Amino acid sequence: MKLHSALNDVKRSWGDDRRFPGERRSTTGRFSGFDDRLVHVAPNGALRDYSYPLSGLVGIDHSRFGLELDDTLYWLDKPGDQRYVDDTALVETAHEVAGHTLTQYDLTLGRLHLTHFSLSTDEHDDTDPDATLHACVAFAPEDRVSRIGQLLHGDAVEVHHDREHDFLTAATDIEVTGQIPATFAELLESEPTELPRGEDDGRYEEARLSPITLAEVDLSESDASTTVATLLADSEADEESRTGALKRARAGAAEHATRDGLLEAARAQAETAFEGVRATADDGETVDIADPIADLRTLRLLRAPTGARIAGPEFDPFYRYSGGYGYTWFRDDAEIAGFLLAADRRAGLGLEQWHRQSAHFYTTSQLADGTWPHRVWPRNGRLAPGWAHGRVEEAADSTDYQADQTASVAAYLATYLRTVDADDEQVREALVAALDGLDATLADDGLPERVQNAWENMTGRFTHTAATFLEAYAAIARAPIADEHRERARERARTVYSALDDLWVADRGCYALRLDDGVLDERLDGSTFALAAAHREFDVLESEQSAADGTGENGGDGVGVDADRLDRLVTHIETTIDGLYRDPEGALEGVARFEDDPWRVDDQADAKIWSVTTAWGAHAAAEMGSLLAAHDHETASRFDERARELLALVAPGGKLRRDGEYLPEQFFDDGTADSATPLGWPHALRLATAAELATGAQEGTAAPVVDSDRAPVQD
Repeated sequence: MKLHSALNDVKRSWGDDRRFPGERRSTTGRFSGFDDRLVHVAPNGALRDYSYPLSGLVGIDHSRFGLELDDTLYWLDKPGDQRYVDDTALVETAHEVAGHTLTQYDLTLGRLHLTHFSLSTDEHDDTDPDATLHACVAFAPEDRVSRIGQLLHGDAVEVHHDREHDFLTAATDIEVTGQIPATFAELLESEPTELPRGEDDGRYEEARLSPITLAEVDLSESDASTTVATLLADSEADEESRTGALKRARAGAAEHATRDGLLEAARAQAETAFEGVRATADDGETVDIADPIADLRTLRLLRAPTGARIAGPEFDPFYRYSGGYGYTWFRDDAEIAGFLLAADRRAGLGLEQWHRQSAHFYTTSQLADGTWPHRVWPRNGRLAPGWAHGRVEEAADSTDYQADQTASVAAYLATYLRTVDADDEQVREALVAALDGLDATLADDGLPERVQNAWENMTGRFTHTAATFLEAYAAIARAPIADEHRERARERARTVYSALDDLWVADRGCYALRLDDGVLDERLDGSTFALAAAHREFDVLESEQSAADGTGENGGDGVGVDADRLDRLVTHIETTIDGLYRDPEGALEGVARFEDDPWRVDDQADAKIWSVTTAWGAHAAAEMGSLLAAHDHETASRFDERARELLALVAPGGKLRRDGEYLPEQFFDDGTADSATPLGWPHALRLATAAELATGAQEGTAAPVVDSDRAPVQD
């Protein structure tokens, strides 16, 4: 998003209490793109690239389509009827224009985006209208709108700065001209500048030095249809020449000139992207996890060819209201990877290659001290801008480090090594180094040192961070690595387990948000839901160790989770869910992030509902149900029921789902979605929780303890 389009949004949004001015929102509409180009299709059919984190190419900044019928031009500014076609990433948008239906189909294949238009007339009108498609497309090669050039190639246009070259062409006759950008005076006007404008006043040179292209495309063929293609090319990385790129763009339009051709390509793409995806238990029975493709499609959209994912499409490129979202956080990504692995093991989704890519991305992006940085670019793993790179900086005692990110990656790598590929030496070496990285941040009292929290808005000694350390140490102790490392991890897990007592708030029956300068911050915090999974992992570790020692289940000096801790966990999870649960008058309900959360509430009095904490609450309840069942605790069924209630809110068709079955990060009380959309983390949480509850139900009990058998890998 460039300054002129941001200022236009400021002018349109100023005074709106549900829109933060200057953002590039994706809370409505749908995305297409399973590779390194991600294109948003707004409800009115307008296109915009969110591709930079995935490819390093910026592409389309904004666009507008119009239909000219018998010399009258109708711009497509009203929302159409939009859906995904089947289980593909093909977006269909139906526009009603002057008694006609213009159906738009959008599909992104690699760095090629195809937009097919088909015009149908009223059934009572047997005349063929004289129709022309108008397209105003503003590119931003290398994120620039100045020092841009346009090269006209007859039936195609090329917009370039230096390295990035963006092409536009069509399957039918096309005429292309340039459009000069908004002037300084227009940018300063109170009203937004609508493009395209009128004549360019003969300023031919300026139009050829503009990022904005105007195209008129013939729709008067026998079937009144056409396909517009845009292609992003990198002159430094791509081997093909300009001639080759033009040939590829033209071929893309020609080969997908019909709806059927586009649909065939979309189905082939989806078949490849979800090859082997199924939902079956080990005995071959179908596992009902409520449309896994809805979540897997979303997670695939956010995924780079490296296997790393952006947290969500970048809606705030100027960092006006946040620190940006179009990056790979190792917390989000490793949690997603872990949940996908858990769901795959329970429901047989066939995601082995996804797991392998995630593991190897983590090994190649690990720092020399065994930790992981704040965030990186998903396309190459290089360091991205951030505010928690303390382990990269030469400040030995910096608190600008999010230790839970390293713990989340370590837990995933340990589980991957144990359940997917025990012979992966690269992962084994990274895991041993990660153990050193965790130890470096563990204080003598058994809790992690002062660091930044999961929500990235505080420093302190957090319960959530301690929970991730407990889970990581326990997972490492179960991994197929040298006994000395396993034993060290087991002792560290026991140390953290005991130290968690220091974070207990007896008066509230919960674990504190943090310990801050020796004082407990007693607020309820949704991130402490991580305690459930951490204790379950620890319980399995100790049970396995007791069995190996011959001391019997939950015997010897390794007693697993003791009765007092179980009771505290029961109270904590119930107190946190009940205390953060919000059911405002309106269209939704769910779980807030933490008590007194002020972020992005605007004029709303109460904290907003978040999809990730709602899904996390469901997962924590499911994990507690399984842990309690393993100890024959009387409250196990109660947690199973609570998990299902929360899961229904984030399941396909649930109250927190929006266009495209996406889960936005946040919601205002009136149901308006806000912030990053879709957010990957809750989609993976939802899938893992649904798989656990479904397989547990099939067995007639709570889901069983995860075993330690190694699963085969299929390339």
